[in-house]
Amino acid sequence: MYLEKRRCFRDPISEIFKAAELLDRAANAFLAGDLILAEELIHLADMQEIRAWTESIWGKSSPYVHVRQISDEKPYLPKNQRSTNRMPTKQQQKLLLQRDGFHCRFCGIPVIRKEVRAFLHKQFPEALPWGAKNIEQHAAFQAMWVQYDHIIPHARGGNNDLDNLVITCAPCNYGRMNYLLEEVGLEDPRQHPPQKSEWDGLERVLQHGWIFA
Repeated sequence: MYLEKRRCFRDPISEIFKAAELLDRAANAFLAGDLILAEELIHLADMQEIRAWTESIWGKSSPYVHVRQISDEKPYLPKNQRSTNRMPTKQQQKLLLQRDGFHCRFCGIPVIRKEVRAFLHKQFPEALPWGAKNIEQHAAFQAMWVQYDHIIPHARGGNNDLDNLVITCAPCNYGRMNYLLEEVGLEDPRQHPPQKSEWDGLERVLQHGWIFA
């Protein structure tokens, strides 16, 4: 079956960008000391439409993820034959974010590091829930969760060289799982320049700069 290559599994919905605007305003309110407004804005960004978009991509039997067989398929490697380090180092993560910006290289939505989310969850646990189950997590922060994605998956022999890594959102990363780009009909995001904007991933709320602990 031939699959026409796409930039991403599913185009982002407008609610994601609306949530990003609300969270950007929440960050400004937090830094200005208006905690009531910040909490209200974070709560408003928890939109069920965003959750439905996320689950339509990474859920079982997704209508947007279609897998095909390819002739030059890279086999799944036994764990003892894979690259020793599955995840990039903190320094590599920082370099990736500096290179790619805070936008998914596939679908382009704004993204936020888990360290920022954890900080804000501590400040506003009711407005920014983050439980063990997907349904218990803030929809916008879940969709916009920064991932360090391997172009050639780690399970298929991919390493942590920066050339094999891109910044993505959680739905694009978990929707692809360990499939090669060709297997799911996606374009190589490295063919397109990173999307640059004033969106800083809400990093400014940390005030003391990067937290890579």
